[in-house]
Amino acid sequence: MGNPITRRRAICIMAAAAGLPLLGSSTGAKAAAPAVTWKGQALGAPATLVLHLDDKAQAERLIDRVFAEVSRLESVFSLYRSDSILSELNRAGAIAAPPSDLVRLLEACRSCWEATNGAFDPTVQPLWALYARHFSVDGADPAGPSDDEKRRALARVGFDKLRLGRDRVVFTRPGMALTLNGVAQGYITDCVVELLKDAGVATSLVSMGEIRAIGARSDGTPWRVGLAPTEDTSTPDSILDLVNKAVATSSQDGFVFGDSGRSGHIVDPHSGEVPRHFKRLSVIAPTATEADAFSTAFSLMDTSDIQRVRERHPDLAVDLVSISGERSRLG
Repeated sequence: MGNPITRRRAICIMAAAAGLPLLGSSTGAKAAAPAVTWKGQALGAPATLVLHLDDKAQAERLIDRVFAEVSRLESVFSLYRSDSILSELNRAGAIAAPPSDLVRLLEACRSCWEATNGAFDPTVQPLWALYARHFSVDGADPAGPSDDEKRRALARVGFDKLRLGRDRVVFTRPGMALTLNGVAQGYITDCVVELLKDAGVATSLVSMGEIRAIGARSDGTPWRVGLAPTEDTSTPDSILDLVNKAVATSSQDGFVFGDSGRSGHIVDPHSGEVPRHFKRLSVIAPTATEADAFSTAFSLMDTSDIQRVRERHPDLAVDLVSISGERSRLG
C-alpha cells in the first residue's frame, strides 16, 4: 500500500510546565523557560515538539516518553503497518487477548456508532478498499464502483457484526475489516495529553493529527486554531479559540479518489455512497477521540440530524461551512 493518508501533516506539541510561559507569550520572554525542540517523524508525518521546562534533561526525557508512547500506539492502530495489531486482526478475522488500548478505543467507537445511528462505523474498511481499488485502474468510471460492488461490500460492513470483549475481538462475517483512521489520531492525541499532564504540564497545545488544548495559554488567553477544509490551505476560513477542549476537522476535499474529485474519502456505511454535505466540518469536544469520531460521522449527516445528536450530547459543538460557503455554528 502507498503512503498513509493523514488529515494533518503538521504534528506538534507546544508545552510549558507549571504555567511557565511559551515563546510568544504576552508575559515576555524573560520569564520563559528555555525551549527544547525536537523534530522528526510521528504517525507518518513531520512532527515538532517544543517544551519549555527549567530542567533541560527533564524536557528531553519527556520528549522521549511522548514518542515512545506514539510508537507503541501506532503498533496497535496503524492500518499501514503489516505488523500492527489492527493489521493482524484484519488478516485473521479475530484476535485473542487484545491490547487494552484497542478495546478502549473500540468501546469509544461503539458509543459514537450508537449515538450517530451507525453513521460512524470503523468496519467501513471494505467499502473504502473498494473505492481505492476502483480508482487505481486507468480509465476508472468517475462515478465510482458499481451498485452491485457496493452491495457486496456493504454485506461485510456493520459494527453490530463485530464481537468485542476484553479477551477477544472477532469478526462474525468473512472479509470484514476495520479502519481506525477516523478516530485513532484523536485517541493518540488524548494519550499524549494525559502523559504531559501527569508530568506536570499545565498549558499546552497538542496536535497528533487532531488538536487538544491543555488549559489556556500561559498568559490566560485562549489557544487559537485555524480551521480549513484541507491540510495545505494557506489561509483558514475561520479561527477557533480553544481552552481545555479538542477540535477535529473532516472534509471530503481532504482526500479524493480519482481525478474528477467526485469521490471523497469518507464513505457512508449505510449506502456505500460518498455524500458531500459540507465544505468543511469541525467538532469541538472534551476529548480528541470524541472530536475525531463525531467529525467523521457528522460529515455524512445533514444539519437536522447533527442537531438531534447534539441535543443528546450538549458538550459537543460544530463549526461548519456549507458547500455554498456559508459558515454556521451549532452549539
